[in-house]
Amino acid sequence: MAEVSRHDPRLVGEIASHYEAILRLVGEDPQREGLMKTPVRAAKALLDITSGYRHDPLAIARQAVFEHAGSRMVIVRDIEFYSMCEHHILPFFGKVSVGYIPDGKMIGLSKLARIVDNFARRLQVQERLTAQVCALLSEAMPTKGVIVSCTAEHLCMKMRGVEKQDSATTTYDYNGLFETDASLRMEFLNLVSSPR
Repeated sequence: MAEVSRHDPRLVGEIASHYEAILRLVGEDPQREGLMKTPVRAAKALLDITSGYRHDPLAIARQAVFEHAGSRMVIVRDIEFYSMCEHHILPFFGKVSVGYIPDGKMIGLSKLARIVDNFARRLQVQERLTAQVCALLSEAMPTKGVIVSCTAEHLCMKMRGVEKQDSATTTYDYNGLFETDASLRMEFLNLVSSPR
């Protein structure tokens, strides 16, 4: 049974033609056996990697907002993600942990992972990714505060430039009670860093 493409063939063809030109520019022969299908494969991969541009994260989040009477912190930790650095078009990847204090509503847990994926599947910088997840969750439903931590490794630092293999970057963003209450921030950080 033939595979049905989920990508617009016209768009795949246009992107593939650019990849073919790039292969020539770096000194390769796009017609050699190992590379003949590479431009199309790369085009489809790029469309997958940037699929976040074609989905609305707020609509995704609002599909699963429910009534909730409690007020304790909710945390989903270690949501893995893969993204592309907008400066070098090289991958960065890691884990995001999201915490929030409900204010009459809660969100389906899987939607937190979908929000992370939606923003990660774009050309990104880690600082913006962290802030976007935090802001979106605050917009999607009422909360008393949201906090997001993100730790990632960047191939633009490992494969090129300074070539520091053991480096990792951590970013945080928060609002509401997490902004005014340092003990809540510490509770979140302790919980997401503790062994499971």
